[in-house]
Amino acid sequence: MSDGQEIDKIKKAKKDWESGAYTGAVDKHGERRKEFMTTSSVPIKPLYTPDDVPDLDYLRDLNFPGQFPFTRGVQATMHRGRLWTMRQFAGFGTAEETNERYKYLLAHGETGLSVAFDFPTLYGRDSDDPLAEGEFGKCGVGISSLRDIETLFDGIPMKDVSTSMTINGPAAVVWGFYIAAAENQGASRNQITGTIQNDILKEYIAQKSWIFPPAPSMRLIVDTFEFGTKEVPRWNTISISGYHIREAGSTALQELAFTLADGLAYVDAAIERGLDLDEFAPRLSFFFNAHNDLFEEIGKYRAARRIWAKEMKKRGAKKDRTMWLRFHTQTAGCSLTAQQPENNIVRTTIQGLAAVLGGTQSLHTNSMDEALALPSEKAVKIALRTQQIIANESGVVNTMDPLAGSYFVEYMTDWMEDGTYKYFDKIEALGGVLKAIDKGFFQQEIANSAYLYQKEIESNERLVVGVNTHEDDNENIDIPILEIDPEGEKTQFARLKNIRETRDGARIEKALEELIRAAEGDANLMPHILEAVKAQATLGETCNALRSVFGEYEEPAIF
Repeated sequence: MSDGQEIDKIKKAKKDWESGAYTGAVDKHGERRKEFMTTSSVPIKPLYTPDDVPDLDYLRDLNFPGQFPFTRGVQATMHRGRLWTMRQFAGFGTAEETNERYKYLLAHGETGLSVAFDFPTLYGRDSDDPLAEGEFGKCGVGISSLRDIETLFDGIPMKDVSTSMTINGPAAVVWGFYIAAAENQGASRNQITGTIQNDILKEYIAQKSWIFPPAPSMRLIVDTFEFGTKEVPRWNTISISGYHIREAGSTALQELAFTLADGLAYVDAAIERGLDLDEFAPRLSFFFNAHNDLFEEIGKYRAARRIWAKEMKKRGAKKDRTMWLRFHTQTAGCSLTAQQPENNIVRTTIQGLAAVLGGTQSLHTNSMDEALALPSEKAVKIALRTQQIIANESGVVNTMDPLAGSYFVEYMTDWMEDGTYKYFDKIEALGGVLKAIDKGFFQQEIANSAYLYQKEIESNERLVVGVNTHEDDNENIDIPILEIDPEGEKTQFARLKNIRETRDGARIEKALEELIRAAEGDANLMPHILEAVKAQATLGETCNALRSVFGEYEEPAIF
């Protein structure tokens, strides 16, 4: 019997079941909801069979782990060979306070560091900048100088620990701090490993912590690709992020499509510069959200690998590693509730499980108290223990891509792939990613999805435990809250004052002047940024030198 005949037979049997046993049961007992849907409001059928994966196409695209198109994972052994990096996102207050948190996490089994920066740092401002007043250390650690980074990693061997830094507009400068600090510790550039997020397109789309306009921002990003490939070969020079797109309210499909579109825009810009795809692309990485719907998220990750591999092959990739989509995952901050915050432990567990089943290379699990404040030590330890329990007790790491062949999972994987290519067509029709940003396409799509999601919660079409179902008005929340020491700001200001008073003024002036001249031309800016930060130029001074040439981005009125 041919595949087509087999599918026809299954279709008939399914139709008989639907009109008979299923309809009879629904008529007699009803169903719990009028409509079942994913977290992204995608309708879900009551049953999936081979006819939902037409002509068994998934068998053609499935292959094996470590083989094109990498649907089942980028490495042949996946988590049987090596567990994912347990990389908890952390940062608050001063570099000294965050350094203590890093040592606490490493002592409890964390295997990689991830730096959260405060808003002044994200916007390329020094901690004592008048525009930064009241924001020091509130949502991450305040970093304004090379000395801050040296303090942040004091007692932590930078050649031995992989570090991810969620920084975008001033990414090249903060990376310069990190490289210089590592060298001051005695590490060589080919020893240090880690990632700078460096994804400015998603800032214009979702998170909004930009500095420069798109064109010079893209130039800086390609500069880091070029410099990293030659000088810091084990460093991931970008983490193309869907996380913030999802946190802004997108659906899973929009997160996937918009993230991959951004990634392809970076690749095309680097190729246009003349960089070799097989040289720079293996150091590109991705960063995805893990939301509540287990199967939707798994389908998203599997489709992401498949699409990226196909697109890299179209662009001439010859090496398998060039076609790998390696990704870090963070559980969904937007899914956490201030009501009954202990429930967030369960949400995070489901989300972490989705990431692992989807083949993540690195994972952050959110803490139960993050809807209330920055995480306490107790909460962050529970979040780390969640990963360790998944790794050591659940059994899901014992075989690769264990849900492959599930009609529902394969359907969701195909659905995500098809939907992503439809979005690619829309973006191309608008003139590409940058023009689509200018026209507000991404922003409007996300806003519409966020509105629908919230509307469903308020109408009780979507249930959130503790919020609109199973509420507990008499609940006594007794969770310790991390408080930022107000003395930390004074410590930071004093450090900056001391730096400015003791450094070599002539060296600083020369380094910043040369950076400005390089920005006015077309030279790679990383060597000039490194010279400036080694001369003890602050973050704000270095970014201001670039602002004097590039200007600042102003979002157009699009709504």
